[in-house]
Amino acid sequence: MPVKSSMAATAAVGAGLGLGALAWGTLVERKLFTLRRVTVPILAPDARPIRVLHISDLHIAPFQHRKQRWVQRLARLKPDLIVDTGDNLGHRDAYDFLRDTLEPFRGVPGVYVNGSNDYWAPSFRNPLRYFMGPSKNADAAERLDLDREHAIFDSLGWVDLDNRASSFDVNGTTIEFFGVDDPHRSYDRLERTTSAIDSLREGDDGEHGDDGARVTQGSRTGSGARRTAAAASRSTLSVGVAHAPYQRILNSFVTLGAQLIFAGHTHGGQVCVPGYGALVTNCDIPRRQVKGLSTWRRGARTAFLNVSAGLGTSIFAPVRFACLPEATLLTLVPATEA
Repeated sequence: MPVKSSMAATAAVGAGLGLGALAWGTLVERKLFTLRRVTVPILAPDARPIRVLHISDLHIAPFQHRKQRWVQRLARLKPDLIVDTGDNLGHRDAYDFLRDTLEPFRGVPGVYVNGSNDYWAPSFRNPLRYFMGPSKNADAAERLDLDREHAIFDSLGWVDLDNRASSFDVNGTTIEFFGVDDPHRSYDRLERTTSAIDSLREGDDGEHGDDGARVTQGSRTGSGARRTAAAASRSTLSVGVAHAPYQRILNSFVTLGAQLIFAGHTHGGQVCVPGYGALVTNCDIPRRQVKGLSTWRRGARTAFLNVSAGLGTSIFAPVRFACLPEATLLTLVPATEA
C-alpha cells in the first residue's frame, strides 16, 4: 500500500475511533449512573453502623428526567445521613426540579456545602481550557439565587456547613461536622470555620455560622449541658465537608481533627484514559485521588477522604469517558471490623 494511502487509512481509523468515543461519552456513558459502595472502618467499638449517602455535582437541569428518577430511587437505600458536596444546579430554571429530585429524602438528616455552580449559571467555554489547569468563572456568568436553593435544603432539615460547624447524633454516634464554602472560587473562610468549631467544642448548643454566631438547631441537640453530658457517654466522629478538595483545605481539615472528609468537584476527571486514569483534576489534588475512598495525611494525623466523581456535567460539556457518573453509599463501621 502506498505511504499516502496508508497514512490516510490510519487517519480515517483514528477519526472513526475518536468520533465513536465522543458518541459513547456523550450519548451513553454520561447517563450510566452508578452507585459505588464502600465500607469505612472508623467508628468506636460497639458503635452501630451508619449508612451515608454522598451526593455531589448533580448539575441538574429541568429536562434531565432520567437523572432525576435515578436519584429519587436512592431513597430506597434508607440512608442514615446525606452529605451533599455542592454543584447541584446545572440550569437557571432548575430550582423546582431540584426540589422534586430531593423530596424523597425528606426526614433523612443531611448536611451540605456550596459549589461554584450553586452561585453561577453554566456558560459556554472552550473545553480544551479544562486541560490547561483549574477552571475559572466566566466574566459574564449569570448569578443564581443561592437563597432559593438553600431554602430547598433547609426545608428538608439539612444543615448548612458553609464556613460553619454543627453536631447531631446518628445511630448513637455524635457526629461533629464542619465545612467551608467553595474553595474553587476562594469563598472558603477557614478562620470562621475554626471559630465555629471552637464554639461547638466548648459545649454551646446548636449550629455555628460563618461569623461564629450561634444558630439554634432545635430538637437535634437539646440544651448544651444535656448534650455535653450525653456526648460524654457516646462515641464522637469528626467530619469535614468541602466542595473542592484543594490540598490547603484537606490539610486544614485534618489539622482541625477531621477523621473523615467528603468532597466532590473533580468529576473524577470526567474524561479519563483506560489504564491511565484522569488527565486532570480541576484542582491540586493528586490524580490518584481524583475519585473514590483514600486517606489524606497531614503530619502525624490521617483522615479518610471520599471524593465523589459526581452525577453530572455542565450542559455545555455533556460528556464522560471511562468515568461513570456516581453517587456513593458509605457504610461506617467500628474500626475493629477492618
